[in-house]
Amino acid sequence: MVKEGVRVLVVDDERAIRRFLQAALDAHGYVVFEAANGEEALRSVIADRPDLVILDLGLPDIEGIEVSRRLRQWSTIPIIILSVREQEVEKIAALDAGADDYLTKPFGIGELMARMRVVLRRVAEPETSPVCQTGDLVVDLARRRVTVKGEEVFLTPTEYDLLRVLVQHAGKVLIHRQLLRQVWGVGYESELHLLRVNISNLRRKLEPDPTRPQYILTEPGVGYRLRSEF
Repeated sequence: MVKEGVRVLVVDDERAIRRFLQAALDAHGYVVFEAANGEEALRSVIADRPDLVILDLGLPDIEGIEVSRRLRQWSTIPIIILSVREQEVEKIAALDAGADDYLTKPFGIGELMARMRVVLRRVAEPETSPVCQTGDLVVDLARRRVTVKGEEVFLTPTEYDLLRVLVQHAGKVLIHRQLLRQVWGVGYESELHLLRVNISNLRRKLEPDPTRPQYILTEPGVGYRLRSEF
């Protein structure tokens, strides 16, 4: 069972999917809210304050990708995409818009629950590590606070978790599989698109020039490292 009171918003235009997820999540102790379209979803996030959003892409009014993009303008709530679209380009677009994970229909409820636990754990884990500074980038892991030149930068839960791992190994090269395993978990070691999209998003938010990164450096064909010296 999950921690009492964890609130989940299910956004899908198919009533049968909503009812199935309502029953399954309720049986596992979640508090579930439903939305049949994008506008309802955006209103529900404000009114019901869920801890997690399960979002379909093919909504009748606003595409799920656009819903993610709008939410990311003011919220870091975890978002899991649940969609019949299985092409890599669709997954990359959704992750680039701010989604934390992507699960293709048909899906197993056990796998969905596992992915939900992962993204919720990223948000809930307390941090006790010291402050790390490299150039103008300051990461306070104890307070989950990231600043560049004194200005706070808001990251999604996945972006923050990726940066945290890089910070904890500052100066060391982390190979692709190692990063995927530590941030997303076992079974994600080959999902390079997840890593590339989130590295790109981090650079866009943290780097003075994302095309010539100063902080998150690429080791071609190997992985990434956080620069620890200036």
